Amino acid sequence: MKTRTRVHIPTPLRPYVAQQSVVEIEAATVGEALRELVARHDQLRRHLFDESGRLRRYVNVYRNEEDVRHLQGEETPLSSSDTVSIVPSIAGGSQGEGGRSQSATVPGARRGPAPPAWATGEDGLPPLGPEELLRYGRHLILPEVGLEGQRKLKAASVLVVGAGGLGSPLALYLAAAGVGRIGLVDFDRVEESNLQRQILHGTSSVGQPKLDSAAARLSDLNPHVRVEAHEVRLTSENALDILRPFDVVVDGTDNFPTRYLVNDACTLLGKPNVYGSIFRFEGQASVFDARRGPCYRCLYPDPPPPGLVPSCAEGGVLGVLPGVIGVIQGIETIKLILGVGESLIGRLLLFDALALRFRELTLRKDPECPLCGERPSIKELIDYQAFCGIAPEEQAGAEAADWEIGVRELEAQRAGGEDFTLIDVREPHEYEIARIPGSTLIPLHHLPERMSELDSSREIVLHCHHGQRSMRALQMLRQAGFRKLKNLRGGIDSWSREVDPSVPRY
Repeated sequence: MKTRTRVHIPTPLRPYVAQQSVVEIEAATVGEALRELVARHDQLRRHLFDESGRLRRYVNVYRNEEDVRHLQGEETPLSSSDTVSIVPSIAGGSQGEGGRSQSATVPGARRGPAPPAWATGEDGLPPLGPEELLRYGRHLILPEVGLEGQRKLKAASVLVVGAGGLGSPLALYLAAAGVGRIGLVDFDRVEESNLQRQILHGTSSVGQPKLDSAAARLSDLNPHVRVEAHEVRLTSENALDILRPFDVVVDGTDNFPTRYLVNDACTLLGKPNVYGSIFRFEGQASVFDARRGPCYRCLYPDPPPPGLVPSCAEGGVLGVLPGVIGVIQGIETIKLILGVGESLIGRLLLFDALALRFRELTLRKDPECPLCGERPSIKELIDYQAFCGIAPEEQAGAEAADWEIGVRELEAQRAGGEDFTLIDVREPHEYEIARIPGSTLIPLHHLPERMSELDSSREIVLHCHHGQRSMRALQMLRQAGFRKLKNLRGGIDSWSREVDPSVPRY
């Protein structure tokens, strides 16, 4: 019995089906669907079948996610919920003799008394010079980009918030693509621990401001791009002024206050916010534009409590993961500039690197959203530290000081023979890398069940890598009634730097 089935057409074959990406066919089997397809679009026939009518061996056909060669071949039956995908082999890289690329053929490139608009910019878009034509040749021969699209990229401006893991691949590909003006916001310096994932920077950049390193790398990659550095912390006081001159804003941040700040500023300014986030082996990506869909607050109305979601510095991250998510952000940014394809507005893309699977969830605008809903109550930027439950630095510092001990003070206590218990709340694989002699390992997630091992009459000093996890452990013990507690300020990393350099840093 015939059923209506969607046949997905790959990009190389779309010129033969009137540029359609999906064709609906009524057929009972995969073979019937393919033959009905070529009956409608005869030019496609020679690309799918050989002279004897057999499916070519460089073309694979799938029913849903299964190769029909491992089902019933062309006799594989179809139901109403099935889709058929045509997957031909494709080649990448350079083409031409000896692998040398051929320069793009550009309409109107011949010399004449009246130069074309793309060379003069008289139509309002910036012109392209001969060096740019050669550089962007692979773009120019794409119908979806072409001369007009490349000039749109040159005319565009994009602000990248964060020059770290996500910002690195994103900024590199935006510069390579020819985005005319790229703004970068960051105030950190390059550290060795950044180099595992932040590919904008190199070993020679360690100790330099990230923006100096990034600007040098991007200018070397593409001297036709203008890089604007904003070496400041993004705040409620400066965000609107910094974001306002840019067409698209890309969120490469690693903390919740700045994420909500970027979202709110983009919504108030009416700008698209290209979102990405990463943790360990998982990532998320979307595009928030309250003019056409939901904002970040529609997805997450409230931030998690401080410390609930570990940072990458505490929980770790696979080095290549920000490359995947950052490149997706770059693709979405370029699509927004060109006005092509389907953006991630209204969709949340989830990526699991361990399973190597993408999932897509539908996002809807929340009519009760206080920022972009039907009755918005947020009309200006707020205190995002307070909104996320984070105490001001001065207050947090004063409160922490009562419960913290410095590494030199701890070493003096050890040397003086003072009695205390040193508890390491890191994970076993971290303990294997480096440890403070005399410490006892109790990973943070095992602490509730192992509190009985601790003597509340003795002073307990807790430590982790940098001090955040051990402060959470201290709070857990305080709630359980322990009072003689100290958190090692700066963790084992400070111990290695200031007391015992033989303890490896990581």
